[in-house]
Amino acid sequence: MQTHSKATILLVEDDPDVRDAVADILEEHGYRVVTANNGEEALKHLQQEKLRPSIVLLDLMMPVMDGWQFREIQKNDPAISDIPVIALTAHLELRSVDAVAHLRKPLALDLLLETVALVSSSSRLQRAAFNEPRK
Repeated sequence: MQTHSKATILLVEDDPDVRDAVADILEEHGYRVVTANNGEEALKHLQQEKLRPSIVLLDLMMPVMDGWQFREIQKNDPAISDIPVIALTAHLELRSVDAVAHLRKPLALDLLLETVALVSSSSRLQRAAFNEPRK
């Protein structure tokens, strides 16, 4: 089993059963997972606690603040706008959200893990290239 011990994922999901199951699977594969019940709670994690996840896994249909509202605020905040988002929804026919990937619920766990690994690796490479001193 490949581990990703340095990758942190912010999982934003209002259904506690789905949230717990996805968090457990990701943690079993070496990811650090921080959870939020809705977009408002996720923004508080990102803005107040200085959490810097590699990826945001974002449910779209949630009370308080849905995924579309979260994403609009995130995109307009320079401190967190570059964090890649993977959208999770049971209703792909709904209007899309700007995200690096869209996964349909119920989640296929192998596809979830593959997508998270790909986006996490890409995110780390981009940060490394950006932070590398120019010669």
